[in-house]
Amino acid sequence: MARTAGSNGTRTLEAIRKAGLRLIYRQGYEAMSLRQLASEVGLQVGSLYNHISTKQDLLFDLIRVHMEELIARLDRTLAGVDAPADRLDAFIRFHVEYHIARKREVFISYSELRSLEPKNYEVIVDLRGRYERRLIDILDDGAARGDFTTADTTVAAFGILAMLTGVCTWFKPGGRLTKEEVIEVYAGMVRNGLVRPGAGLNPGNPPPRPPAGAARGA
Repeated sequence: MARTAGSNGTRTLEAIRKAGLRLIYRQGYEAMSLRQLASEVGLQVGSLYNHISTKQDLLFDLIRVHMEELIARLDRTLAGVDAPADRLDAFIRFHVEYHIARKREVFISYSELRSLEPKNYEVIVDLRGRYERRLIDILDDGAARGDFTTADTTVAAFGILAMLTGVCTWFKPGGRLTKEEVIEVYAGMVRNGLVRPGAGLNPGNPPPRPPAGAARGA
């Protein structure tokens, strides 16, 4: 996507990405114009093309970078965690924390998938499949060891992902539950549905406590 090099070009490109993210999140990809984008970062429209090729390239770049970072950070989180139940807990915590922190990127990666050209769509679907595969592998490993009980690990993985990703639509900082309490609720539901009692859980990861933030509004 980038056409310019050097520190000034890098800073301008980053400003374009951030502005594009805001505009697409606020009004949608189709409604955003390059004229608006240029104005947002204080450039002439012609100068915008020194940094990006097309509006489609900008959208693809935003979603691709999001997915690649998501996978890379998950892999770092899971490194050194062996027991499937512990890996599942680590996955849940990571997924919820990341999706709360990157609400706009997550929203765009789902809502604007339809706006990608076929070749770009295929790349993103492949990246999404790689991320989903991480969770399926955890469930496969747990089922093979006899730690998890599920009739179909792929269906279970898709159900877990849909539930966890939904946090983006309703969680508000300062609400009735803290982020940590929400994570424990989600982790408890998944454990109760999949994990045999005591199966591989590290003593350092005790079962979740009931939420304590009754005074805050969700």
